[in-house]
Amino acid sequence: MGEVFFYHLTQSPLDGTLRSLLGKCLGAGWRVAVRGRTDAGLDRLDAQLWLGDPVDFLPHGRAGGAHDGDQPILLTTARDAPNHPQCLISLEGAQITAEEVAGLARAMILFDGNDPEELQTARAQWRGFKEAGTKAKYWSEDAGRWDMKAET
Repeated sequence: MGEVFFYHLTQSPLDGTLRSLLGKCLGAGWRVAVRGRTDAGLDRLDAQLWLGDPVDFLPHGRAGGAHDGDQPILLTTARDAPNHPQCLISLEGAQITAEEVAGLARAMILFDGNDPEELQTARAQWRGFKEAGTKAKYWSEDAGRWDMKAET
């Protein structure tokens, strides 16, 4: 049974934090689905992932292509991910269920602590996972580094 890590972004930009986490996931040998709520948000993320040093390139694709099942990282708005991920990352308040988490090594929820809607959504997700008995950890960067502040 998997667990959920909540990342409360207050200082670091989403793109940088996500890039770091994706690198760690690939290093662990995991396939990843990044679930957003909007195509526009995933289009922006897709463009960002193509930038930077080619040495740090993260192989990825947008859902809807002919090779979705082969993608190490698949950016999608859909619940089903044809790349059969071991890790699911939620952005923009995209929903993840306890049933999904049970079939994963890990799920991650990244949320902007300066956005009241994302903050409220993350709190509701935390309560839902706690009620379902899903293991969850809350990570905060208030002190300038990531510290685990709570777990279920």
